[in-house]
Amino acid sequence: AVAGLCPCRALLSRRGGALRALCGSVRGLAAAPETHFGFQTVTEEERREKIYQVFESVAKKYDVMNDSMTLGIHRVWKDILMHKMNPSPGTLLLDVAGGTGDIAFRFINYVRSVRERQLQRKLKHHQNLSWQEISESYQEDRSKSLGDSHVVVCDINKEMLKVGKQKAQHLGYLEGLSWVLGNAEELPFDDDKFDVYTIAFGIRNVTRIDLALQEAYRVLKPGGRFLCLEFSHVSNPILSRLYDLYSFQVIPVLGEVIAGDWKSYQYLVESIRRFPPQEELKAMIEDAGFFKVDYQNLNSGIVAIHSGFKL
Repeated sequence: AVAGLCPCRALLSRRGGALRALCGSVRGLAAAPETHFGFQTVTEEERREKIYQVFESVAKKYDVMNDSMTLGIHRVWKDILMHKMNPSPGTLLLDVAGGTGDIAFRFINYVRSVRERQLQRKLKHHQNLSWQEISESYQEDRSKSLGDSHVVVCDINKEMLKVGKQKAQHLGYLEGLSWVLGNAEELPFDDDKFDVYTIAFGIRNVTRIDLALQEAYRVLKPGGRFLCLEFSHVSNPILSRLYDLYSFQVIPVLGEVIAGDWKSYQYLVESIRRFPPQEELKAMIEDAGFFKVDYQNLNSGIVAIHSGFKL
């Protein structure tokens, strides 16, 4: 009845409704992009902040928890990654999300070992050298034990880098190693700089995996290699059920007992389940421009090593 008596009010009411609908649509378009944090739906910015808090919280207990969660098998997986890389003296490695130094230290050990074997072969082929010449040559080569190799550890989290630096000092890794605070999605390095790019158990925590892969491609030299070690999808149905049971019932409890942090380890378990399976990640790596992309499943796909080359 009121609308009939006052058509102008009805018209304004309809226009007001249309305007509110339009404003709602604009707000929807302007809303921050959504993603996931474990099984929660969050904005990309919220995810970045939450993940930063997770690793800030677990940094000091990160290595102990890795040993506890994987029963020490993560060490074998990282060794396999290093043998797959097979770096030679002179290699320049970028290890992204490598805050506590596990990959960096293995790289230094591996290159030193290769360098040592090269030196021994060199001296065997110079049987006519005097003892003094052999000694001088040996000392000279020993002083360059890495043969100009260098590893740059890049991590977005200050606490993780702090733990890594402390470990390096304690273990005596003082040369051929540097630490950089940086985001995998926007690396603070020049184009075509590194021979190898590694990311071990880190790409799962990157908000925009596509951007991280594009950055990996950008900073690698032509001929450079991309290597990613990450939890993946188990192929064996029986093992998959046992793995789920262990992941959801045991790992958060370990997190609470060892690190005093149930929530962070609940997230880590959930993030593994939300991570793209092997073939999907392979396609993403190819989309970033890499060639000869393949992957190797370890322990029936509990983890996988993806590899690709920049040609």
